[in-house]
Amino acid sequence: MLSFPNCKINLGLYVTRKRDDGYHDLETVFYPLPAASGLNDVLEVVPAEVTDLHLSGLSVTGNTTDNLVWKAYEILKTKYPDKVPPLDIYLHKTLPMGAGLGGGSADGAFMLKLLNDFCGLSLNTGELIALALQLGSDCPFFIHNRPQFATGRGELMNDISVDLSAYSLQLICPQVHVSTGAAFSLITPRQAAFDLRLLPSLPVMQWKEHIGNDFEAPVFQQYPVLADIKEQLYRQGAIFASMSGSGSAIFGIFPKNQKAEIKTDVVYDGFYVE
Repeated sequence: MLSFPNCKINLGLYVTRKRDDGYHDLETVFYPLPAASGLNDVLEVVPAEVTDLHLSGLSVTGNTTDNLVWKAYEILKTKYPDKVPPLDIYLHKTLPMGAGLGGGSADGAFMLKLLNDFCGLSLNTGELIALALQLGSDCPFFIHNRPQFATGRGELMNDISVDLSAYSLQLICPQVHVSTGAAFSLITPRQAAFDLRLLPSLPVMQWKEHIGNDFEAPVFQQYPVLADIKEQLYRQGAIFASMSGSGSAIFGIFPKNQKAEIKTDVVYDGFYVE
C-alpha cells in the first residue's frame, strides 16, 4: 500500500510562552501544500518476514529507531500486536529536512494513517491524533491535513478557511540547516502581534503589513542569505513572503503563474505550486 506524505508551511508564527514542561506555546496557521511538483515523500508497506525500514532519496541521518516512520510502526505494533504484522517499509525522501516544512512529522503521521487502513484498525481521527502527538508536536496536523489554526505546542487545532488555490506559491529550500532547539533559544516569548484567527477575513494583499514569524529576526541575523532570498521574492512580485517554521525554507505567494528567479551562492531546491 502506497501513501504520499506532503509538507506544510506556516502562515504566521508567534511564540507566546515558555511552559513549565520546557515546551513553548505558539500560535500559527498550518497550511498544507499539495502532493505535487515534487512536494511529497513516498511511503509504502509490504508484508514481510521481519520488519525493516528501507530509505532512499535524500540522505536521512540518525538511527532507524529514531525515524518517526519506525516509531509510528512501533506504537501501533505495541498497541495491536495481533493486527500489525511484520512489514518491509519503504520511505523515499524528497521533502527537505530541517527546513520548517514538517516533512518528518508528515512521514510519521502518514504512517499511522497508512497502517490504520492496511491493518484494518478502524481508528478514528481523534484516536489517530492522540497517537500522532506521541511522535511530535507537528504530527497531529498531518492527520487533519487541511488548514488549521494551532495553539499550545501546535497540537490544539481548529479548522480555518484559508485557500491559496487562486495564487501560485514558490518554495525555496536552501541547504542551510537551522536547529529548531537553537532557534527557540533565541526567542523571547511575547503576545502574538496579530490574531491569526482573523486571517480568512484579511486580504492576502495585506498580509505583509500584519503577519510575521517570530523566528525570522534571530534566524536571519545568523543566516543573512535567508533574508536576502525573502527580499528577492518581494522585489520580483511576491504578494507575501515568509520563512516557514524555524526555517530554513522561504516561500512566496505570487499572482497566478508568476514566480521569481532567485540568485544566491547557496545551493537550494526550488518548488513551484501553480
